[in-house]
Amino acid sequence: MGVHDVWFKTKKGPNGQRLKTAKYGRGKRWRVTYTDAAGEPREQMFEREDDAKNFDAACRTGIAPEVRLEHSERNVTFPSYADRWREARVITWGIETRGRIESNIRLHLKLAFPGIFRAVTQTEVLMWLTRSLADGVAPSSVRLYFELFDAICAAAVVDGALPANPCDGIKLSQVFRGLTRTPKWVPSDQDVIRLFEVVPERYHLVLLLGAGEALRIGEALGVEDGPRCFEPEHGELHVVQQLGYEPSEYEGGHHLRLPKGVRTFDPASSTVDLDPMVARGLAWHRQQFPPVEVEMLDLTAGRPVRRRVPLLVTTTHGNPFTDRTWSGEWVKWRRLAGWPEDPKHSGFHALRHYFATKLIAERVDPKDVQRALRHATLQLTLEVYVHFWPRAERRRGIVGEALKPIIGGRW
Repeated sequence: MGVHDVWFKTKKGPNGQRLKTAKYGRGKRWRVTYTDAAGEPREQMFEREDDAKNFDAACRTGIAPEVRLEHSERNVTFPSYADRWREARVITWGIETRGRIESNIRLHLKLAFPGIFRAVTQTEVLMWLTRSLADGVAPSSVRLYFELFDAICAAAVVDGALPANPCDGIKLSQVFRGLTRTPKWVPSDQDVIRLFEVVPERYHLVLLLGAGEALRIGEALGVEDGPRCFEPEHGELHVVQQLGYEPSEYEGGHHLRLPKGVRTFDPASSTVDLDPMVARGLAWHRQQFPPVEVEMLDLTAGRPVRRRVPLLVTTTHGNPFTDRTWSGEWVKWRRLAGWPEDPKHSGFHALRHYFATKLIAERVDPKDVQRALRHATLQLTLEVYVHFWPRAERRRGIVGEALKPIIGGRW
């Protein structure tokens, strides 16, 4: 718990001055973090510091509605509530319906959500859906189980057992389409290392930004020197632009535009953590290959502005890359590295898949993976990478281990 000023960084400057964050002057200033009634970490924003402090105090003392909950309701499990829900309605169902619903709850829903009901999140529901599809469960069956779970959750909200329905906002049609986005090939550590071995050092920064920061190729080729894109001292990378080339549209062809899926120039929402290894690679690259100022049109701020952009990545002649130039080089490099020939599976985007799956293998929270990839929704992240998420291991023999002394060597 606590009150945080999101407009200023906690770390002071070299002279003790307060340093502004990328969110300075935008939106509400004061953030309160607290633990809700279900034991989940939450946050709430306030414009006035006094309001934030009052809410923080109410949370600490248990007065705030957000943290109050009867002990019996706090600990109710989904299996327990599902049984109550079914028993209260079974009298209105026919014999076939009774058997089907009891079976679906017992064999599918209880196994998927065995714990505290209030702790079930939309993330868990999405992972359950996408994993079910990945395991070969028919979409019609997935829809049936989901609609049953949704009905139980809706009733729990009315009963006060849940603060909100975790199924709200989930569109099954999008989940069903999502499996087509799953990458068919993801490079291994050795595949990426071999790529670094065959690509000239001049372009290692591009590979680092792909494999270490999940940047798309246009975003990596469009990075420029300075705090607009990099703030190593704060461990921040601002993905605010990508390099484009359209000679029929713009004078000179080269221009900067917003990254994929971004509608407005907003460094705060486009900031990701700068990996220390990538930061060291950036410093080395600056020394070996100083930035080259290239005049081009900047379309990122809405009104087109022609300016000199200190590009960190250029050709050996000091020019920005075109799509064709980069593609020609990439084909040669990936062949030398032994990557698949199919460009659909072995393009630069494969480095982004490498980044995502490395985070997933380390059991990074799905929401953090979404933020790192800058996906618009968590659902998209889960749809693309559900096959790679480690499964929770079912622990067996727990009670048997505890009762070993009674065996006495008999079996």
